[in-house]
Amino acid sequence: MAELTCHPAHPSLLVRSIETRVIGFDASWLRVRWRILGAGKVVVPPFAGKGRADDLWQTTCFELFLRQPESRGYTEFNLSPSERWNAYDFSGRREGMVERPLPREPECAMRKGSDIAVFDAAIPAAGLPQAPLRCGFTAVIEEEGGVKSYWSLTHSADAPDFHDPACFTLELAAPTAS
Repeated sequence: MAELTCHPAHPSLLVRSIETRVIGFDASWLRVRWRILGAGKVVVPPFAGKGRADDLWQTTCFELFLRQPESRGYTEFNLSPSERWNAYDFSGRREGMVERPLPREPECAMRKGSDIAVFDAAIPAAGLPQAPLRCGFTAVIEEEGGVKSYWSLTHSADAPDFHDPACFTLELAAPTAS
């Protein structure tokens, strides 16, 4: 489990914390979870059905960045409670962006109560870079009134920058046998 921190220049209304974790990684799926405390005013994008979409970060969106050690390039997954998603490969920091092909679509589900929300995603393992990996969990949280907060494992600049290699702080080992 890892705790995300809110960028100080963009405070949330009610969100108190966001915890993330890998809940499973085998030859078929990488399963990840974000748990939000203080979710009472979180805006959940309406169901839009599976499919790729750009600009998911304009509202509540969960992101996972993966980079092989010693590589400048990395992969970004954008995962929305609407069930829309996208995946991009970058050759360097914000450079050379192209859509990453996946063998099948990720599975996304959000459950929201009065104070707690949980977002689960399953990403097909065949669509991931080869492990071991360095990863960065992030979240853009929109709350009622258009208030947006930006959550990451770390922040090292005056403005939120999830593409900063310093954000890729967790290690992800090779998957277990299924």
